[in-house]
Amino acid sequence: MYELCAPPNFARSNVSLPSDTSERMRLLTYTSLFWFMLKSGLALQIQCYQCEEVTQNDCSTPEFIVNCTVNVQDMCQKEVLVMEDGKHYRKSCASSGACLIASSGYQQFCTGKLYSVCISCCNTPLCNGPRQKKQSSRNRVPSAASSLSLLHSLSLLFLPFLMRPHSIFN
Repeated sequence: MYELCAPPNFARSNVSLPSDTSERMRLLTYTSLFWFMLKSGLALQIQCYQCEEVTQNDCSTPEFIVNCTVNVQDMCQKEVLVMEDGKHYRKSCASSGACLIASSGYQQFCTGKLYSVCISCCNTPLCNGPRQKKQSSRNRVPSAASSLSLLHSLSLLFLPFLMRPHSIFN
C-alpha cells in the first residue's frame, strides 16, 4: 500500500544552500552576534545607597553610594523602621526577587506607627535616597535602562529581514 522511499543520497560537496538562505543565515549570525555583544557589553550595574540603622535619612550622601553586583542585584531597597527615638533607615542593593518578596511580606507592618517596618524597592540609580524634585523631561538625562531599551528596539528591526522569504540583497 505505502512504499517507503529512501531519501536521496546527497554528498556534502553536492549540497549548496540557495543564496537567499545563506544570506538569511549570515544576517541571523550577525544579528545574534550583535545581540550577544549588546547583552554582555552593556550589563547594567545599578548604584544604590547602602547603610545600616541610620537615623534622619542622612546616608543619602556620596560616601554611601555603592555599585551593586552586575546581573544579580538589580534593585535598590529601602527599609524604614519607626522606633521610639525616630525613624531608622537601612538602604542596600537587592535582587528583584528578594526585594519584592520582602516588601510584600512586610506590607502589613507598614503602618507608619511605632515599631512599624516599611520596605520599598526601586530600579533606577540611587532611587533609595531622598525623594527628588521632579525634573522637566527636557533636563532629564536618559538612564542606562532606557538606552538599553532603545538598543533592544533597534535590534528588533532586523527581524523582518530574517522572516522574509526572499533575499534582502535583491
